[in-house]
Amino acid sequence: MTHIEAIVDTLKRDVEMVKMTLADLSDSEMLVRPVPGANHATWQIGHLVVAESRLVNAAVPGAVPPPPSGYADKFNKETAKNDDPSFFPKKDELLANLSKARDATIAWARSLNPADLDKTIPPPTDRFAPTVGLLLHALPLHIGMHLGQFQVLRRKLGRPVLF
Repeated sequence: MTHIEAIVDTLKRDVEMVKMTLADLSDSEMLVRPVPGANHATWQIGHLVVAESRLVNAAVPGAVPPPPSGYADKFNKETAKNDDPSFFPKKDELLANLSKARDATIAWARSLNPADLDKTIPPPTDRFAPTVGLLLHALPLHIGMHLGQFQVLRRKLGRPVLF
């Protein structure tokens, strides 16, 4: 297995873990904050959709389709405090858009050769990941951080531990 093949496998698995973790949560439960000041899962999934497109397209413009119209306005720091269910898309739409973005990222990653991993990424995204290879490692870490937050939400809601 090559390094790129291993990264592609991780890119597939982390989104599937998110789907499994949120599968039994209702749209209203997705808006529950596990602790005061924490972001709810609905906002976090939308944020992941926006971030995936922004980060990958900083490395290769057009590699990932832009998020749906209005997502950048719905999933920013100011809207993270919003609890209005009518403001946000439903869980199924959010997860479908996360999958769409990740599928495009995977297609891009598969097109890379080992030398591409050392290509630099321009500012300001270089602060998150200075090279293509580091970006490919950072994307699963980003989702993994949110996945841990979803596990805390599951515990608050009394759902069984999954992992």
